[in-house]
Amino acid sequence: MSLPAKKRILELHRLLREHAHRYYTLDDPTISDGEYDLLFHELLDLEERFPELITPDSPSRRVGGAPLKKFTQVDHRTPMLSLENGFGDDDFLAFEERLLRYLNRTAPIPYVTEPKLDGLAVELVFQDGIMVQGSTRGDGITGEEISAQLRTIPVIPLRLKRQIAGLLEVRGEVFMDKDGFSRLNEEQTLAGRPVFANPRNAAAGSLRQLDPAVTAARPLKFFAYGVADPVVTGCATQFELLRLLQELGLPVNDLTRRCATIQDVLSSFRDLQSKRLSLGYEIDGMVVKVDPFDLQDRLGSKARAPRWAIAWKFAATQATTRLIDVEFQVGRTGAVTPVAILAPVNVGGVMVSRATLHNQDEFRRKDLRLGDTVLVQRAGDVIPEVIKPIIDGRDGTEIPIMMPDRCPVCRHPLDRPEGEAVTRCFNPLCQAQRIRALSHFTSKAGLDIEGLGKKYMEQLFELGIIRDIQDIFSLSPEKLAHLEGWGEKSAQNVIAAIEAKKHPPLSRFLAALGIRFVGEVTASLLEDHFGSISEVSAASREDLLEINGIGEQAATSIAEYFTDATTRDMLARLQELGVTPAAKADKPKNLPLSGYTILFTGTLKTLSRDEAKMLVRGHGGQIATTVSSKLTHLVAGEKAGSKLKKAAELGKTILSEEAFLEMLQR
Repeated sequence: MSLPAKKRILELHRLLREHAHRYYTLDDPTISDGEYDLLFHELLDLEERFPELITPDSPSRRVGGAPLKKFTQVDHRTPMLSLENGFGDDDFLAFEERLLRYLNRTAPIPYVTEPKLDGLAVELVFQDGIMVQGSTRGDGITGEEISAQLRTIPVIPLRLKRQIAGLLEVRGEVFMDKDGFSRLNEEQTLAGRPVFANPRNAAAGSLRQLDPAVTAARPLKFFAYGVADPVVTGCATQFELLRLLQELGLPVNDLTRRCATIQDVLSSFRDLQSKRLSLGYEIDGMVVKVDPFDLQDRLGSKARAPRWAIAWKFAATQATTRLIDVEFQVGRTGAVTPVAILAPVNVGGVMVSRATLHNQDEFRRKDLRLGDTVLVQRAGDVIPEVIKPIIDGRDGTEIPIMMPDRCPVCRHPLDRPEGEAVTRCFNPLCQAQRIRALSHFTSKAGLDIEGLGKKYMEQLFELGIIRDIQDIFSLSPEKLAHLEGWGEKSAQNVIAAIEAKKHPPLSRFLAALGIRFVGEVTASLLEDHFGSISEVSAASREDLLEINGIGEQAATSIAEYFTDATTRDMLARLQELGVTPAAKADKPKNLPLSGYTILFTGTLKTLSRDEAKMLVRGHGGQIATTVSSKLTHLVAGEKAGSKLKKAAELGKTILSEEAFLEMLQR
């Protein structure tokens, strides 16, 4: 190995990183493009002669490697949660009111505001300052590994400007600015390829190219907005963290603002709104985050979003078009949903030809008619909806929309349960419901069985090969290989994918079943409370109501589902086929509140009710919502009422708030 070559390569690394940072991030180059190219080609020449000196953080790695056959899945060490949306001053004021109430606080909350880019969220993992992995947000728990693609983006450093020991997981947004988007679509047009609908789609499509060289040719940019674990940075606030990320060589949006009060946040929103159209990139709102990390920790997160942040969206983009027809779709729970068929119209850069009408009350309230000129809106990435008809545009030929009285698929009479807004088909044999339920079971929201997407599930259902969930696990390569669009290899791959899903997490299995009112959050609550599918199926409505977070509708739906004879037959058959959902490993038994079920009543002095419940769960206990035989302890605050009296009569342990906090220290 040549020592002079090694020294020169390291020097070229330093020079190219510095000049790339000045060019792409600071927009302040100090050498010409030609001089940069000479340095770059010198590096390529040296690496060709001394391949053993090529390192993962070399600037030459940005040109992309060999195309990937498929993306691998990456589990995020800390979930990448989404944000709750707000659409006006009232929503934001309500957001702060919730925070003050949760924190039991009257002092102003300091915030940080950042432009909300319309791009693709990603995670960059740095090990001792060197980028070792990159992935998409995915479903927040698992994303796609796109390390090779992200390395081609010039503004993303492959090595931080100073070393941070250990892991640093940086979160940010990949986007395409307006000029880059226009240039890309011009190139697409000249090449006879389809143009992209908007910059976000272009950015997402560019990152999901299996060939990194294609990604490298796209004008992608990146802004960092946070890290998975702020503790490792030593920063006390979000604003300090953003400054640190900037010092490390990561691009941070220069429109980020620190706001001492809620009035400052309102001013920041008005200011950003006024600059929106003049920016070189698309934004659809402003992200507001509580600044101090200690307050963020106290606030914690809900199932899908942190309590300490909100995406404050700009006013929705609107357009007018013609309502041509209405289709009535039947969902997997039998809900019949009206969908507007529109004359295609560009709404905020996206061609829209369908929009939700929600339910019959909605289209009757708005007096929508076939043939109407209607106002359509998109708010961020929300599904387009019809806002209202343009009454003045009517000429008398418009026809009122009528809700069908029979299922559009099975012709079974429809019914609208008392107190519900949705009309349903209650025929358990309705093909639309069954096929959608089966497709849901194999989809990403279900067990995520690769190769059994909606198209193939519809094919197998229509051929009578799959009629029920248990049929999926009875498939053989011989049943599939001869079918149109299949072959021996694809059939074997699907069977292997099915076999790999025979021992799913209990929560994933429960969510896949498509039980009404049971999504990912409720399924996780059931998994935390019960140890097996047999325990869940044996639970009574009353047992289910004792689980914090499960309401009457969900409890009734779950109990009815598992007492149904068809469900019991299905579960028995699945067990015979070797399908055994597994609950998470038990929590450590030595946690202070392990085995305790605790109920809070009255007003607490130092904790909000939500914080108290979070402490119970974090220390191994269960939360009760009523006084019952399963209750072990009742924590009584000021003005405790009938629950205190009933707990005392049943001989339950009564604790003060102080005594409860002392229990946590054991």
